[in-house]
Amino acid sequence: MKDINQKTKKGGAPAPPRFSLRGIGLFAILVLSWGIFTGMGSKPPQVGGPAPSIQAETLKGKTVSLNDYRGKVVLLTFWATWCEPCKKEMPEIQAAYEKYKEDGLVVLAVNFGEKLDTASSFAHHGKLTFPILLDRRANIAERFGVVSLPVTFFIDQDGIIRERVVGGILTEPSIEETFKRLLKNQSSG
Repeated sequence: MKDINQKTKKGGAPAPPRFSLRGIGLFAILVLSWGIFTGMGSKPPQVGGPAPSIQAETLKGKTVSLNDYRGKVVLLTFWATWCEPCKKEMPEIQAAYEKYKEDGLVVLAVNFGEKLDTASSFAHHGKLTFPILLDRRANIAERFGVVSLPVTFFIDQDGIIRERVVGGILTEPSIEETFKRLLKNQSSG
């Protein structure tokens, strides 16, 4: 009878299995395909469909959820301090918010991947009074299919996306028009 220990080299463990370049390449293709089929390539929410459920922390450390604002019209905008069109839109959004917040307009400004201090300084200097949500890892932006800034979603009282505006073209009058239309649709529906 042979001793089992004779098959193992002295002083070490068996050598690890060897992988071929072909096997590594196939593995990489499978991993990439898996990512595409399980979310990286998922379809963003569409106008007329429900807004994804999100939750984030504000600059002041309060946790808010989009669901907290059911029954109100929500202007959800994605922005960053380095985005020139975003900086142009913020005073327009602030003016509309001041004018219509008592009528049910909610503004949630999702900061795209920046540090608390950076977003907070911008909000302070811009005298922004609506909640600014931090999206440090761009998870919320990904859920909404945001690939460029600024992007704004108008969400009705039932949580349905009614409009998507891309590219820094929001003005106080255009926000007012959309807000009033969504209020009218709710009261007539």
